[in-house]
Amino acid sequence: MNTLNTTIAQDTSVKADTDAPRAESKPLAGKVEEGVTVGTPFADDAKFKLRNVDVFYGDNRAIKDISLDIARNEVIAFIGPSGCGKSTFLRCLNRMNDSIDSCRVTGSLQLDDVDIYDPKRDVVELRARVGMVFQKPNPFPKSIYENVAYGPRIHGLANRKAELDEIVENSLRKAGLWDEVKDRLDATATGMSGGQQQRLCIARAIAVSPEVVLMDEPCSALDPIATAKVEELIAELSESYTIVIVTHSMQQAARVSHRTAYFHLGNLVEVNETSKVFTSPDHELTESYITGRFG
Repeated sequence: MNTLNTTIAQDTSVKADTDAPRAESKPLAGKVEEGVTVGTPFADDAKFKLRNVDVFYGDNRAIKDISLDIARNEVIAFIGPSGCGKSTFLRCLNRMNDSIDSCRVTGSLQLDDVDIYDPKRDVVELRARVGMVFQKPNPFPKSIYENVAYGPRIHGLANRKAELDEIVENSLRKAGLWDEVKDRLDATATGMSGGQQQRLCIARAIAVSPEVVLMDEPCSALDPIATAKVEELIAELSESYTIVIVTHSMQQAARVSHRTAYFHLGNLVEVNETSKVFTSPDHELTESYITGRFG
């Protein structure tokens, strides 16, 4: 994992719209202040730089002045009670919220220092670079092969059948599925088990060579054995990809992530190395959540 920047702005007069958004290390007990995140929300080698992000659904402000860096090749977990905004924030990273008419996103959201909400930005190209795996496996009603080949084909990543075959095999290998399905690639994907379907969706996401993979509760519908396989896969994929995972399972966050971000009522309360979040969190609300006092 990349070395994360542990230098946090201590001067409370610093405004969150600067390049070094405001953070505090000694919050008042249980207090949440908009635009203030304790811990290590910023990174030396940021893939995403997110500053002063607000998300509105109509008049409802679901995300409140969040600033965060997501480092290259790190796994960062978003945790927090239901309705706290973690999935909404995740969907900002590849503009999935664009499909919701009432949704409006403000602030600066940069991928490799380029604004992803620039009106001239090609959203299809963005989503090829920032793939998404959803809570419920959603394979296409096609063969296993065609599920993985779909993205490379429409993006023109393979000119010959042999090239496409190689992409499909490599993607299935990376997803830990090749040995299980190599003899039935023409079988319908919807006939696979739930865990296999989710790994197929991961293979489909990485087949277009993304740089970031977003995962929105990818194991919530899976049994423990399938969940363990997906978690092993996340660890392997982090060597090549930046991974952002939303999870309701604190045990899962502890197992798979390098840093953990705690959300509360639309605020980003704390970001720290995962081991610290679960042993000595900086904010009282984080401690209350992970110890089961609420949520």
